[in-house]
Amino acid sequence: MQKWNADELGNQRAVLWWNASSKQAKAVIPWRNINVKADQKMIIIDSLTQKQYEPDAYLNMNEEEGSFVFNPVSGKGIYYVYFLPYKLDERTNYPKATYLKRTNTATAKDVGAVPLASVIRIESVDKFNSNDPMEVIATKKEIAEYMKKHEGQSYFVFPETRETPVKMNIIPQRWVDDKKDSSVLHGNTERGLFYAFQIGVLPVKINLEKVKITASSLKSTSGATIDSRYFNCINTNGTDYKGEKLELNANVKKDDLQAFWCGFDIPENTSPGIYEGTITIRPENAAVETVKIVLNVSGEKPVNKGFDEPWKMTRLPWLNSTLAQANTVIKPYTPLQLKGQEISLLGRKVQLDASGFPKQIQTFFTPEMTSIGEKANSILSEPVHFVVKGPGAKPENFKNSGIKFIGKEEGKISWISTNTSGNLQMKVEGSIEFDGFMEYSVKITALKDMQIDDIALQIPFEKDKATYMMGLGQKGGYRPDHFNWKWDVAKKNQDGAWLGNVNAGIQFSLRDQNYSRPLNTNFYLQKPLILPSSWGNENKGGITIKETGGKIVVNNFSGPRSMKKGDELYYNFHLLITPFHPINTEEQWNNRFYHAYKPVDTIKASGANVINIHHGNEINPYINYPFVATKEMKDYIMKAHEKGLKVKIYNTIREVSNRMYELYPVKSLGQEVFSAGKGGGYSWLQEHLHDHYIAAWYVPEFKDAAIINSGMNRWHNYYVEGMNWLVNNLGIDGIYLDDVAFDRVTMKRIKRVMTQNGHPGIIDLHSANQYNDKDGFNNSANLYLEHFPYINRLWFGEYFDYNNNNPEFLLTEVSGIPFGLMGEMLQDDGNPWRGMLYGMTSRLGWSAKSNPTHLWKAWDDFGIKGSKMIGYWVPDNPVKTDNPAVLATIYKQEKKIMVSLASWAPQDTRVKLKIDWKGLGIDPKNVKISTPAIKDFQKAKTFNITDEISVEKNKGCLIIIQ
Repeated sequence: MQKWNADELGNQRAVLWWNASSKQAKAVIPWRNINVKADQKMIIIDSLTQKQYEPDAYLNMNEEEGSFVFNPVSGKGIYYVYFLPYKLDERTNYPKATYLKRTNTATAKDVGAVPLASVIRIESVDKFNSNDPMEVIATKKEIAEYMKKHEGQSYFVFPETRETPVKMNIIPQRWVDDKKDSSVLHGNTERGLFYAFQIGVLPVKINLEKVKITASSLKSTSGATIDSRYFNCINTNGTDYKGEKLELNANVKKDDLQAFWCGFDIPENTSPGIYEGTITIRPENAAVETVKIVLNVSGEKPVNKGFDEPWKMTRLPWLNSTLAQANTVIKPYTPLQLKGQEISLLGRKVQLDASGFPKQIQTFFTPEMTSIGEKANSILSEPVHFVVKGPGAKPENFKNSGIKFIGKEEGKISWISTNTSGNLQMKVEGSIEFDGFMEYSVKITALKDMQIDDIALQIPFEKDKATYMMGLGQKGGYRPDHFNWKWDVAKKNQDGAWLGNVNAGIQFSLRDQNYSRPLNTNFYLQKPLILPSSWGNENKGGITIKETGGKIVVNNFSGPRSMKKGDELYYNFHLLITPFHPINTEEQWNNRFYHAYKPVDTIKASGANVINIHHGNEINPYINYPFVATKEMKDYIMKAHEKGLKVKIYNTIREVSNRMYELYPVKSLGQEVFSAGKGGGYSWLQEHLHDHYIAAWYVPEFKDAAIINSGMNRWHNYYVEGMNWLVNNLGIDGIYLDDVAFDRVTMKRIKRVMTQNGHPGIIDLHSANQYNDKDGFNNSANLYLEHFPYINRLWFGEYFDYNNNNPEFLLTEVSGIPFGLMGEMLQDDGNPWRGMLYGMTSRLGWSAKSNPTHLWKAWDDFGIKGSKMIGYWVPDNPVKTDNPAVLATIYKQEKKIMVSLASWAPQDTRVKLKIDWKGLGIDPKNVKISTPAIKDFQKAKTFNITDEISVEKNKGCLIIIQ
């Protein structure tokens, strides 16, 4: 078959043969294609001259067939008719295909005498775009005849094998064929794998409610049995991403075709043979229907339970996986220690009040953030507490029951406390995990009818532990003196903030029992936050942050309301105690990334030792689905390992590729995995998914069109299992997350499977700046802070401005240092001089201009490995400048230091170093001061101790003192 340019002509065509001599021809094409509309344009191409033109007149256009009159310009021969041509807009990675409407409106009333061209075949541009038998529709007449034959049924049942997935919301032609037996499903499988099949259910008289699909045990003629407990239907029950059982209400509307994906997990010890049983379809409001299943089980056993052959749908059980759910401690974290009401964790302590809320939170990280010390950094000026004001703004006086610990694990400690006043009961359920995440469920119940003036949560900070702020519409930087904020979930992805210093801080987030994670990365407005009924209180709630009596009080108020006796409100909230661990400077200096798919030897020669394989290349062609070119990927990883290099791959589930083998089983789950949306996007999505999705990233070279993931769903279980398979079968050393659509539950699980058995499990997080209207004006670091305990490096990222933002912004939003991380720069290759204040460079391999190897060489020449990093934010940093707009970070060896200077001065300037020689442990009498030559960074110079140093605007230098 001759290929053609689909993005000019469309994906579908009919091939006509004209063998007459008249100047007009008639064609009737029975395309049976659900995508054809009445005003559809057709493009005819004469195979001899390649001339393109429209029909002379359109006679009839609908889903079933099209008829028209055309001029066979070259006489006898082949003519191609492209019947779904479209035009792509210019957005290369977010394209929209607009189907062309006919421009010729001429019609012909009498064409009886016009000879008819022969239809040789109907074909697609390639196999992936083909309308296979499951997308060839039945005609209205065929459907009517079928229904007449089965007029006594309120719904129809159509069994199908895994090879022919249900793709449309309409009956395909193959189902109305008299030869098709809908009462029996025949299948062939092997021992030790999951055999998947479908039951198509079509209600024609009523809406079906709570459909259940069950199976009998399967029995062979020899008496062997496959027990019914090995049966599962992903549409009716399963296990959610948190490991909790799901019982799904599978309702099917009248005239909607629903595919139920089912299967048997065939035990490995099953005797070969033919097994028979019954599949039962049981709606709550209609008669039971049954389908006989005949399964031929061969004696062969697949490798690895068939997981290596995902095109057989063997991985569908992964949707219900509980792998790595156990809350075991993940390195470098340590088991929680409970003593009285004090809980200790890595570098931090939490003392609980009898109310159940924190009485004090302390960290023990040094100001340099390179170690954990003995000195406590107390964050709270008084306990976290609720202030509830009843009628006349009179405070409710709560008496508490004291704390009862209800769970004591190494990775999680849980407790409850009940606080009661004359009018209200406040039931507190709290927990803390080994990484510093605290979760509170606070249920307030009215004991009588009452008016409430306000219910507020107050978090009182020590002033020096609230130096910086990020979130609630504030870009990262110094905390403002006075701050007021109100809920605006329709436009703002904001429900909390981080306040802290470099070595001590807290993020808080306000939730209720109906919280659902919103979309991000350009799609927030399509699925925003749900206003918490408690905190939001019909937009009466908000947050104020101000200094009161020498302390900084975060007042999370909800405003006046009335409550009836028995009414319940959930004032839930999360706290994250930062930093999570010391910064790992040695990992930063040792792991040098190459961000492109290149030959291993090329990368080895560059000086990089970790390869980051993005998608859109021959070994990882499809976004977030690295399960296609697995042989090629494994071969590449083996070559890299032989050369001492590690390999990470791009794999997140913010969106999923249309190339995934499990596409139609996932589609059958409705909006559980695919986020609800208006459809559109690239042509393949429109022609094969049709509607109820959000089109996402597209790679033209591979025709890879992604669909947005709805958020928290069972695809996360598949993701965890997939990571486990990639580690154990391909040997990946880590992953590159490009923004994140899941929460910390999934993050912990993938960190566990990726670090199993000594694997490095390197996880790096990239984000495009989320502080814009499409993303709801959230800060990337604030949005993803719950993931930071498991991240190795930050790559922030597109649309981050390193030249026109202050150092406080770079420190809090980009560097990761206040949270125990370090990072890299991306946009416009970053600012190398400012980046060095935080130990950051740009990406190697990402752009022609970005080349951090010159800085890497300077690091190695100095001996940065093993040095101690002391940032400009450290109060007793022994090296400063005489200009507060020129900052200094040092990298200290025993007898020499490297000083990084970077300027925020409004123009070129000259500065002198202010050096505490005693603090450095260096005798100034014998020192040499110089700037080494670094290509594209600085020229070589030498200095005296008292010399001024020239610093260009927006730049800086690296100085060696030895």
